[in-house]
Amino acid sequence: MTLPLNGLRIVSVEQYGAGPFGTQHLADLGAEVIKIENPRDGGDVGRAVGPHYFGPGDSHFYQAFNRNKKSVTLDLKHPEGRQVLHDLCRHADAVFNNLRGDLPGKLGLTYDTLREVRRDIVCVHLSAYGRDGERAGWPGYDYLMQAEAGYLSLTGEPDGPPARFGLSIIDLMTGTTAALGLVSAVLGARQSGVGRDVDVSLFDVALHNLCYVATWYLNGGHQTGRAPRSGHPSLVPSQLYRTADSWIFVMCNKEKFWPLLATAMDHPEWAENPDYRTFADRLRNRERFNEELEAVFTTRSTADWMERFAGKVPAAPVYDVAQALDNPFVHARGCLLDAYDAQGQAVTSVAPPIRCPGEAPLARAAPAMGADTDELLAQAGYDAGQIARLRKSAVL
Repeated sequence: MTLPLNGLRIVSVEQYGAGPFGTQHLADLGAEVIKIENPRDGGDVGRAVGPHYFGPGDSHFYQAFNRNKKSVTLDLKHPEGRQVLHDLCRHADAVFNNLRGDLPGKLGLTYDTLREVRRDIVCVHLSAYGRDGERAGWPGYDYLMQAEAGYLSLTGEPDGPPARFGLSIIDLMTGTTAALGLVSAVLGARQSGVGRDVDVSLFDVALHNLCYVATWYLNGGHQTGRAPRSGHPSLVPSQLYRTADSWIFVMCNKEKFWPLLATAMDHPEWAENPDYRTFADRLRNRERFNEELEAVFTTRSTADWMERFAGKVPAAPVYDVAQALDNPFVHARGCLLDAYDAQGQAVTSVAPPIRCPGEAPLARAAPAMGADTDELLAQAGYDAGQIARLRKSAVL
């Protein structure tokens, strides 16, 4: 057996988070991802993102996004750099970038430019606000998208200030969406023999993720707000509850779970209470209902409740990051992975979420800057003398 993307080659002009996260999905699935890094500015800016480092130019942040890739140093602004790019693309299925929207055209990364190199090449562009329109030249980042797309108005307690997600969720979702766009376009190009441009933006993904909340507003004028304890806007019980020692999140998002919860809490009569019988009843009496539940929840620890609910009532303990990663279930599932660098040192990270039964996950740590330059240029037809000259000319 082989990983599903074995044989797929991607040349990627990428840095920081969203773009590298997307291509790491593809590299984990067997694709050959060639990072293009400008040696004049230190390469991928993620290499310098602290505060934790394995060594110079090798931050924990950089390692989190670049497993199983290769690195080539190349200055695309140098006239000869464009020719090297074209020679690399001649044997590539796709070119990926996560640059500001007005830059791919200037650097020759669009299909209009590269179709002369390879007719079926796919050019994927991940930007903040897209490559056209009034914001094409704007820089943009995750938290800005969360703010403008309404996320902060949905997160936190009703009487608190607007709050963002604890993670850069838009970067991560946009990278994943771009990976889907890339493999979809490559599949289409293999069928038609013609490539294309594909555009994905942080802003579009942030707005798209509003999903059902957007549909409620656009079709019914309903504006979703914040509910106490991170509660679901309409389903009760589906929120945080305080326990004797911490917190638990309960999600009875189907009616069948409510009687099971009531029984597990030693109050089966609650399920027959006409004020609590259905979702609509419980929503109407939400404040009193939650007060009754929490009075019982606080009599036992979170672990005690999880033991009672396990496999019957959808519930989860509320962990911090350390507890989440030290969770025995995480280790039993094999959710962590040791990837090894060229010196044999391990970098531990979260394993790929897409599993291919029968295949061991790839486990190469992120590459040193330019580690694969000579090898890949040799494959593209450059001899040692030409590579040395390009390096002396500051192309590499």
